[in-house]
Amino acid sequence: MAITKSAKKAIRQNERRRARNLIYLNKIKKLIKEVRFLVLQKKFKEVKELLPKVYQILDKAAKVGVIKKNTASRRKSRITKLVEKSSK
Repeated sequence: MAITKSAKKAIRQNERRRARNLIYLNKIKKLIKEVRFLVLQKKFKEVKELLPKVYQILDKAAKVGVIKKNTASRRKSRITKLVEKSSK
């Protein structure tokens, strides 16, 4: 257990940051799962409406440092490729 005052503060900060980061990660997972599910059901109109939200949350997560910039770009690329490939 932390002894010094600064170590106790660091633990509090880590808990707050983890809670904030998990919100972003859960939103990302939820939206990507939803896109994949809609692609499987061939509901491409709904997918096209959902893609900007996926891009937005990925960009925001990269901006605040939850995920790295290239990770966000890779995920956007893969999800777009999946949608384009299956809509043909």
